[in-house]
Amino acid sequence: MHALQILADNNFGDTRSGGLAGPMGLLIIVLLAIATVLLIRNMTARIRRLPAEFPDPDKPATTSDKHDLDRGPESESRH
Repeated sequence: MHALQILADNNFGDTRSGGLAGPMGLLIIVLLAIATVLLIRNMTARIRRLPAEFPDPDKPATTSDKHDLDRGPESESRH
């Protein structure tokens, strides 16, 4: 019976007074949420900068294709 009494004791740390588990957990969750929002904004901006379609890798590039690739996606919006 003594072994069952030892196993049944509440030794999970929630019996202490003045514990910081709740506020620290909230702080970690808020920091993770902020990091997630910033990562999503960054990925969205990078996806918007991608070209609508990529050149076919099997087709040999012509000089006009190479010129368009050198200028980048911002030059297409000026046409």
